[in-house]
Amino acid sequence: MPIDHINLARVDLNLLVALDALLSERSVTKAAARIGIGQSAMSHNLARLRELFGDELMTRGPAGMQPTPRAMALADPVRVALGQIETLVSREQVFDPATAERVFRIGLPDSTEVLIGPALLAYVCEHAPGIRFRFYAAEGQGLLDDLDADRLDLGIGVGAFPGGQVHHKRRVLATDSYLVMFNARKVPVSTPMSLEDYVRLPQVLTSLRRGERGVVDDALEKLGLSRTIALVTPRFVAVPFLVAGAAVITTMHARLARYFAAQMDLSLSPPPIELPQLTTSLLWHASYDSDPAHIWLRDTIIRVAAEEREKTAKTSR
Repeated sequence: MPIDHINLARVDLNLLVALDALLSERSVTKAAARIGIGQSAMSHNLARLRELFGDELMTRGPAGMQPTPRAMALADPVRVALGQIETLVSREQVFDPATAERVFRIGLPDSTEVLIGPALLAYVCEHAPGIRFRFYAAEGQGLLDDLDADRLDLGIGVGAFPGGQVHHKRRVLATDSYLVMFNARKVPVSTPMSLEDYVRLPQVLTSLRRGERGVVDDALEKLGLSRTIALVTPRFVAVPFLVAGAAVITTMHARLARYFAAQMDLSLSPPPIELPQLTTSLLWHASYDSDPAHIWLRDTIIRVAAEEREKTAKTSR
C-alpha cells in the first residue's frame, strides 16, 4: 500500500526504539540504560509516545510498570519493524562465521542439549571460533515469552506450542517416538514389556510443567488404566541415574533413551501402548527472520541435528 510520507515524516522513528526498550524492560531507568540515554530523556520519550498513540502505554502497579493492552498490541509489530529496519541499515548482508563475533542466547530443554549440544559446540569451535552460546532452560509458553521480550535469540522446544502467534516462526527440527527404559538387574521383566508389567511397575516421569501427568497417562486413560508415578523431575539428564539405581521404569524420547541406555547399560523396550509422535522445533521471533547471522545459526543447528540423527540411526541398525 502507498506510504503517507508527509505524515510519516512527522513521526520520530527513534520513539519506536524507546517503546521497544520500555516494553522489554518494564522500567524507565533500565530502558534508558538499554539504549544509552538518560532517565529524564526516556521519561520525555514516554510522554511523547503517549501523545503519539493516544494511550498511557505504561502504568505503575504493585509489580512496577505494566504495559496497557494497547502497548501489548504494539509490542510485536514494533519489534518486527525495527528488525527489518536494522537489517536494512545496520547489519552486514554477508555473514562470515569464520570471522564473526556474536553471542547467541538459546532456550532449550536439557534433552536437546544432550543430543545436539556437543556436536554443535564442536562444529562452532572449528568453523566459527568467534561465536559464543548462552543456553537457558525454557519451555512452552515461557519460551515464547522470552522470544517476545528479546531475552532469547532462538528457542528449541518440544510439542505443539498452542500459544504461538503469527510472529513466532517455527521449523520442525526432528520427530521421534518413545521407548521404555529400565535396569534389567532391578526390574526382571521380559521384552517387549507387557501392558500388565508396564502398569504394575512404578515409573519416573520427566515433566517441565507442574503436575503428574503426561502423554502416557492420556493413552492409559483411554484404556481405562492408570500408572503409579514414583518420582517427577524436570531434568532428563537425571533420569538414567534414577532408573539405574531403583526398581522403576521410565518412558522417554527414543533417541535420548538409546543414548542413555548405551552409556549406562540399561535395557529398552517398545511401550505396550500407542503414543503420539514427538516433535522438536526451532522457534524464533519474526524480527530475526532476515538477520544473516541468525539464518546461519538456524541452518547450522538443522544440519548438525540431521547429522546426529543419522549417526544414531546407523548405531541402532
